[in-house]
Amino acid sequence: MTDSTPRRARVRAPELIGKGGWLNTGGTQYTLAELRGRIVVLDFWTFCCVNCLHVLDELRELERKHPDTVVVVGVHSPKFVHEAEHQAVVDAVERYGVEHPVLDDPELATWKQYAVRAWPTLVVIDPEGYVVAQHAGEGHVHAIERLVAELEAEHAAKGTLRRGDGPHVPPEPEPTTLRFPGKALLLPSGNLLVSDTTRHRLVELAEDGETVVRRIGSGVRGFSDGGPEEASFNEPQGLVLLADGTAVVVADTVNHALRRLDLGTGEVTTLAGTGRQWWQGSPTSGPARETDLSSPWDVAVFDGRVWIAMAGVHQLWTYDPVAGTVAVAAGTTNEGLVDGPAAEAWFAQPSGLAATADRLWLADSETSALRWVDLDGRVHTAVGTGLFDFGHRDGPADQALLQHPLGVTALPDGSVAVADTYNHALRRYDPATGEVTTLATDLREPSDAVLVGEDIVVVESARHRLTRLRLPEEAVRVESVAHRTRRAATEVAPGTLRLDVIFQAPAGQKLDTRYGPSTRLLVSSTPPELLLKGDGADTDLTRELELNPAVTEGVLHVSAMAASCDDDPANAYPACHVHQQDWGVPVRLAEGAADRLPLVLAGMDEQ
Repeated sequence: MTDSTPRRARVRAPELIGKGGWLNTGGTQYTLAELRGRIVVLDFWTFCCVNCLHVLDELRELERKHPDTVVVVGVHSPKFVHEAEHQAVVDAVERYGVEHPVLDDPELATWKQYAVRAWPTLVVIDPEGYVVAQHAGEGHVHAIERLVAELEAEHAAKGTLRRGDGPHVPPEPEPTTLRFPGKALLLPSGNLLVSDTTRHRLVELAEDGETVVRRIGSGVRGFSDGGPEEASFNEPQGLVLLADGTAVVVADTVNHALRRLDLGTGEVTTLAGTGRQWWQGSPTSGPARETDLSSPWDVAVFDGRVWIAMAGVHQLWTYDPVAGTVAVAAGTTNEGLVDGPAAEAWFAQPSGLAATADRLWLADSETSALRWVDLDGRVHTAVGTGLFDFGHRDGPADQALLQHPLGVTALPDGSVAVADTYNHALRRYDPATGEVTTLATDLREPSDAVLVGEDIVVVESARHRLTRLRLPEEAVRVESVAHRTRRAATEVAPGTLRLDVIFQAPAGQKLDTRYGPSTRLLVSSTPPELLLKGDGADTDLTRELELNPAVTEGVLHVSAMAASCDDDPANAYPACHVHQQDWGVPVRLAEGAADRLPLVLAGMDEQ
């Protein structure tokens, strides 16, 4: 008799440790032993990361299908200093509708135990407490679901599967008018329209910013057109008034769509997007209703078109309301800070837009940067240096620091106000002087601001309200603080470094080679001088890099993609999937350190 049990590499799962404790469990603090008998999926995430938010949405279906065998545990592993604050994690868990236990790990203790190198990373632990799979990036839940079915059958036969209710205990809802509002818009009537993001609707407020005039949307997560009570949204964010003043374009973020609100009737229709998330290989232009989008976060009218901050793919797109088409306008989908011609620029989760006659300003959140696009399509950076430098520092723009800004507002004097979200501040950049100042502090996660007469109304997202401020004649003085990412640098040897991106096609699938190579690897570095050899794009997932011994530390930027399809010769139309992840790996050169850098895209590193 042969044993048909699949053979897998199995490593004992390290304990789950987090100084912040457990959320969404009713106060219970769990150990792995108490979860024994269940299939545990660890989701290493941080709430600034749009790819992590995509994975939260992917996991919802897995949790729904396997409620009595699968326990998803979010391990919150901060990038920014603000994300290490416990209350900020509590807020994020509610803001994004997380319906599973979350371990708050502000010191990255569990991240280090599991040798995680990227947000998001998913780790599967079998009912006996062994790690059986690891996946970095998005688009892996289909593979995990197949593995879950195998593990259910295997451990049911062994008697090691324990079914039952999960450990999730939802918090009590709080009765506030708004809940984690995202963006605001001044209407021609003088009222304010607010995206009530966590409640999946829009709210029109009177001029006082408090009195509710009407609500638009059912308040339930969904994607349907109709009147103000029938229509549904999914975490809407950005808002912009169309030229004739009768309608508003809404960035319906988690529906990957643009919606249109008729201000007269309250009717909601869909302008762009299919409801599906854009993936590498999808069309980058075409009829708006037939083209996939990816987490549109804000919208602005500039140079005759509606520009879209496409946070999910680190690009700017445009919507042409006359032709009814969408197209990429700037960005390569690589994550980082690179200026220049639109087609060559790199962005990192653009999340806020504001237009003037000759500039489109944008808050590029993951690089903690303020940037702008000119009428010729060139991209410029006013404030910010890259993915790993952030803080609160005023002064000359080339020295100033922000921390994950989500909003930007053009001011009448040609300067711009920045909703400096993780610094809880409103900042100002003046192009005439090149100076950055602080306008206001003690704002809780401000995500947008709108001019109303001589005042500026700030969306205080984590205080669930709009706050009216008088624009100060003098800026607030704050003590300068600079930060680097909380991730420890990986020590590597100078000279030759072997980069291995590990990808194992999920069970029942094979690499998709029908149209040429099924893998792609792009490597670069900050500073560029760190890499003497090995940068650029190729199809092999293994590459020999040459590190410059004169550069003692820096960041390796690695972007990998692999395509796999169902391995069934009888199926003429196999289901295919794209697996993709971007890593920014801080490295420090040290004699005698490792000469190999493994990055797991999918599978296990068995070397």
